[in-house]
Amino acid sequence: MRLLLDTHIWIWSLVAPERLTPVVRKALSDADSELWLSAVSVWETLVLVRKGRLTVAGASGVEWVRQALGHSPVREAPMSFEIAIASERLALDHWDPADRFIAATSQVLEATLVTADERLIGCRHITVLANG
Repeated sequence: MRLLLDTHIWIWSLVAPERLTPVVRKALSDADSELWLSAVSVWETLVLVRKGRLTVAGASGVEWVRQALGHSPVREAPMSFEIAIASERLALDHWDPADRFIAATSQVLEATLVTADERLIGCRHITVLANG
């Protein structure tokens, strides 16, 4: 199964796995699962560190992200024209650009989005594995 990790799911999988439900933990550890991460999630993580909403001990945000990417079995999801176009066509009730790009990436890659974000869980145009 192809799984696209929402930003918080990727972070929780690394620093707070207890926040993941047993179903999500099982899906992430399943040998048949392909784990994907958008560059938007890397950017969001760096913003969280810069704003002090995510603390990373002993490293800068960039260093921490590079180390995390090295230890995390995720594939880099592409950013493409098609994803940008799909982000505008999604029927979401908000205009957060990061959420729109992540949801559109899920749609274009035909990947299940793993998220706890209620606004994304309700999106009719993507398949979601809800953490919650």
